[in-house]
Amino acid sequence: MTTATVSPHVSTFADRKLDYSVTNLCGITMNDSVEGRAVAEVLTGKPGITILHYPAMIRIDAENKLVIDMNEVSENLGYRIDPYVFQIEMSTHYGRMVILDDAVELHAGFADTMGYID
Repeated sequence: MTTATVSPHVSTFADRKLDYSVTNLCGITMNDSVEGRAVAEVLTGKPGITILHYPAMIRIDAENKLVIDMNEVSENLGYRIDPYVFQIEMSTHYGRMVILDDAVELHAGFADTMGYID
């Protein structure tokens, strides 16, 4: 797990280069809120997950697959949170999202989600 803060150096859009390569990453951006911090705490230390804290958001990236277990997050919060409330707290995501009764999964590869399609 990696935790970082924002660098004081701010680049402009003109400084950025587009990268069209395919990666094995998927992830979410959460609001820096009670719920967002609870999700980050639950995922801290899990293999293949990188967590970056910014002033108003938390970026969570994972290699291949990211699973957010709502039971773990609920236990950390002290009250029940379901996948739909979780999505309200989530600013954005990348990867293929699967919503289950008690978890949210993100997959880097489309083929990994084929088992969920009827």
